Amino acid sequence: MITEVGHFALILAFLVAIVQMIVPLIGAHKRWTGWMAVAEPAAGAQFALTALAFGALMWAFVVSDFSLRLVWLNSHSAKPMLYKISGTWGNHEGSMLLWVLIVTLFGATAAWFGGGLPPTLRARVLSVQSAIAVAFFAFILFTSNPFLRLDTPPFDGQDLNPLLQDPGLAFHPPFLYLGYVGLSMAFSFAVAALIEGRVDAAWGRWVRPWTLAAWVFLTIGIALGSWWAYYELGWGGFWFWDPVENASFMPWLLAAALLHSAIVVEKRESLKSWTILLAILAFGFSLIGTFIVRSGLLTSVHAFANDPERGVFILMIMGFFMGGALVLFTLRAGAMEAKGVFGLQSRESALVVNNLLLAVSCFVVFVGTMWPLVAEMFFDRKLSVGPPFFNAAFTPFMVALGLILPVGSVLPWKRASILRAMWPLRYVFLLALAVGGLAYAMQTGRGLIGPVGLFLGAWMVMGVIVELLQRTGRGGDRWGRLRRLPRADWGKAAAHAGLGVTMAGVAGLTAWTIDDIRVAQIDTPWQVGDYEFTLNDVREVRGPNYLSTMASVTLAKDGKKIADLQPEKRFYPVAQMPTTEAAIDYDLKRDVYVVIGDAQEGGGHTVRVYIKPLTNWIWIGSAMMALGGLLSLTDRRFRVGAGAAKRRRETVPAE
Repeated sequence: MITEVGHFALILAFLVAIVQMIVPLIGAHKRWTGWMAVAEPAAGAQFALTALAFGALMWAFVVSDFSLRLVWLNSHSAKPMLYKISGTWGNHEGSMLLWVLIVTLFGATAAWFGGGLPPTLRARVLSVQSAIAVAFFAFILFTSNPFLRLDTPPFDGQDLNPLLQDPGLAFHPPFLYLGYVGLSMAFSFAVAALIEGRVDAAWGRWVRPWTLAAWVFLTIGIALGSWWAYYELGWGGFWFWDPVENASFMPWLLAAALLHSAIVVEKRESLKSWTILLAILAFGFSLIGTFIVRSGLLTSVHAFANDPERGVFILMIMGFFMGGALVLFTLRAGAMEAKGVFGLQSRESALVVNNLLLAVSCFVVFVGTMWPLVAEMFFDRKLSVGPPFFNAAFTPFMVALGLILPVGSVLPWKRASILRAMWPLRYVFLLALAVGGLAYAMQTGRGLIGPVGLFLGAWMVMGVIVELLQRTGRGGDRWGRLRRLPRADWGKAAAHAGLGVTMAGVAGLTAWTIDDIRVAQIDTPWQVGDYEFTLNDVREVRGPNYLSTMASVTLAKDGKKIADLQPEKRFYPVAQMPTTEAAIDYDLKRDVYVVIGDAQEGGGHTVRVYIKPLTNWIWIGSAMMALGGLLSLTDRRFRVGAGAAKRRRETVPAE
């Protein structure tokens, strides 16, 4: 019964979305206040109905209702409760329902908290957002219905993919979708502004919180996915330039560019056309990511390889929204004339360079991701574009970004002198060079990536400190002024410093990792780097829905025991699939990473060991970036600016 209620609620939400898409848009065009007012209750009703449908599907997973085809395919009665719940979105149909739930959530949030928006803009934003929901409601109901029943319910299910039965993967998709779909709000604001023919400083202030929220969620989602890949897949890497990884990274890069360009629109009323284009492209790349994951054209360890018909449907959605928005962008180009002018040496110019580096790096990732498909379709050649290409083509842009970021942050608006702005940074630049030089001197037979990464990390973190101190002025209560700085300034500082910490962590891990693979005998120690390992025993363990071969490995240094590590090889009988569970000793300076392999005929087991310097700096930096975004979101200027703008506008008269 609950399942039928969920299915009916989904159909009703689809109908409400159609009304919300059409009626407020006409009302805004005709200036009919009553028609525009339909958007707010419709957005709330649409979200409530979709939440009811999603809750009904989740309940079916929780109680193991195997009469539902989706539950039978993706769950099992012996599965732990956390993975029964996460199984709701650990499949194509359920994840698409989560996608559209988040679309309606953002639309309802804009309705509930968008009181500061001009009525016509608000109505158009909610109509465009609902149009996106309509497209995905249609996709779900016509091609990917999660509420299909089985005529004869089986006794038990086929289980969820064992790789997805992990806490990191339980929370990774919701955060990632919040980021993907959050960019739909920036898209809706862009299209609504194009329809209205007005892009001004107030628009830049309105679009920033939505973009910032999406960027924060994407940051958390990408970090969780990267962390999961690091400890779960057993190869010790945090990023493999997998197509699905790239699908989330490309919108993240464009969202970062959009955040910075929206600042220029707000402060100087410049870069209007570019900012609108970025808002369109950022959501467009989210749709491209959806297409990559669900079309089956590209293979990935965590893609939904579905039939091509679904891919064609998503391609049509992408073509409609992207094509329509770009056509509208072309027609309205004259309405986005820049008002503010700025010199070549200015903060505006630094932000332009920032945007170019982020946009071009996104294009590099896009080409590397799609080129194998293009080569196979048009040239009948099978190509593989892997980490060597991405590392060589992408890294220079990030190095350039790290170099200019501290300088651009301290440049004044409109006109500036780079030499004068860099003067307060001279000592930290020399100190950062010394850090990189020390790293180069201490390493043996290694390249420049490690020293360069530490130099950039030190340069960016210390540059943030100098910028904060500059904001406090000279003399008097400097610490008091520092504490009273706006939260957006603290958020910016945390995010920029976090990027520097992440860069240093990536460089250290890439440059200085030590790995060792061997057949280890019981109670026979061996040395890897500065550490000593001893395989104590290997035993069979039964889990709730798996069988495990678990090893006990002692980690020691200089004769002193550090940790007991227990790497596993698990086998899931229902799914008939093995997984690797690495054992990791975490430390701020390094990780020690141990993987147990198969038993050997001559005795002993294969054991692989990695010593990974600075790995946790990657996650610390990611957390700092997300925290910086959250701090900025709590800045009161985001809450009061739109209201002030509203008071400066004329009220739309009732007809």
